[in-house]
Amino acid sequence: MSDGKSVFIKICGLKTPEDVDVAVEAGAHAVGFVLAPNSPRTIDAARARELAARVPDGVLTVGVFRGQPLEEVRRLTEESGVRGVQLHGDEDRAYYEELRAPGRTLLRATAEHVARCGEYGEDLLLIDAPDPGSGKPWNWGSVQFTAPEGRWLLAGGLAPGNVREAIAATGAWGVDVSSGVERERGVKSPELIRAFIDAASQSYDYSE
Repeated sequence: MSDGKSVFIKICGLKTPEDVDVAVEAGAHAVGFVLAPNSPRTIDAARARELAARVPDGVLTVGVFRGQPLEEVRRLTEESGVRGVQLHGDEDRAYYEELRAPGRTLLRATAEHVARCGEYGEDLLLIDAPDPGSGKPWNWGSVQFTAPEGRWLLAGGLAPGNVREAIAATGAWGVDVSSGVERERGVKSPELIRAFIDAASQSYDYSE
């Protein structure tokens, strides 16, 4: 999913071929498509499949879900052809086990304190702001913040201007951004995508 020499970078909420092409060409390790309802970034499974087909094998394609029934998530995952599933909700370990499949990467997104990645069987853990997708920063720089063990991504209020600071403050294995690379809500900026990836790529090298 990455070259093993840089911070893992995921660009989320992509809706157009240009969005996808810019993110991939700039060096993103993963791209996300929102398959949850009621978001300005939501696309349907058919559109996600078209966009995912543009992505090379070395870049992870992720479907993003929020509090949806298991069968709906399974169906949309298969219809879209994404290779990763990101869950925002109160899904339990059994839910993750039901979604486990060969070649599929499971991401658990939460705003709660988590001790380590993998507690629910997820491959990657995403620590998000209390209001995901809002672009509102949260106090990840607080002395009370304790980084989880393992492969975890920092999200929530990140942008080109603060991502290096955020990585330095938290020791994040990776970062995830959506609203922080938009020129208006739900509309991505190619310039901001490139700037974010460039800034994050200049941070420390992560280890396996």
